[in-house]
Amino acid sequence: MGQYRLEVEGHCPVCEASATFVAEDPWLRDHFLCAGCGSQPRERALFSVLSTLRPDWRDLAIHESSPGTAASRRLQDQAPGYLPSQFDPKLGWGNVHPQLGYRAEDLERQTFDDASFDLVVTQDVMEHVFAPDLAMKEIARTLKPGGLHICTVPIVNKDKPSVRRAARRPDGTVENLLEPVYHGNPMDPNGSLVTIDWGYDIAAYWDAASGLSTTIWTIEDLSRGIQAEYIEVLVSRKTGLPDLAGDTPPAPAATKRGLLSKFFN
Repeated sequence: MGQYRLEVEGHCPVCEASATFVAEDPWLRDHFLCAGCGSQPRERALFSVLSTLRPDWRDLAIHESSPGTAASRRLQDQAPGYLPSQFDPKLGWGNVHPQLGYRAEDLERQTFDDASFDLVVTQDVMEHVFAPDLAMKEIARTLKPGGLHICTVPIVNKDKPSVRRAARRPDGTVENLLEPVYHGNPMDPNGSLVTIDWGYDIAAYWDAASGLSTTIWTIEDLSRGIQAEYIEVLVSRKTGLPDLAGDTPPAPAATKRGLLSKFFN
């Protein structure tokens, strides 16, 4: 059997240039890369949605939690109002690393002022959070009216209910409810523990916790190098101006409360 190879000519939404997308592994999510900027399909999906909803993203105040991708570098290079943060308790919450420039923040308990950002970005972060209800409340608090949380997160359970894989005990230790799974983490060579296998019910969970209104975007477009598993983009909007295309009304509040209680208790 010959070696796998997929090569497509197109236009990359991240580096905004003509590009060749190449994969030499059938798991396209991690291996279908832009030859120019190195972006993966989920990053190109995120930038496609971002450029559609906020073409003025370069002028925005942006917080990205746990950056480390080609899309992160593009945001940092192009947006003067970009601020990265990492989970780094040793640095002290709210402090800025003197060499690397990121701010130490716990996504569940942030030190930012209310209404600090037009845009909050998380890329494959929310499957590692122990208390996503607290994280989403904090994201909502730090967004300006009309602001967006735009993110990628693997929706591995699809139309099945979300399942918690690990929980945090009252003493701070971790209880693994399922076999531990780890993803790469630039801050920890041991990786990041996956705490939740999300399903499409993720939007109702987040909205009930935060008061935001979440839309799930699904894009498949080889001409933009967007083809793989688990590359949905979630956009959660805080009420207020500006009005943005693509928003949908939230689910009924009673339905959301039921889903939230079922999942988090």
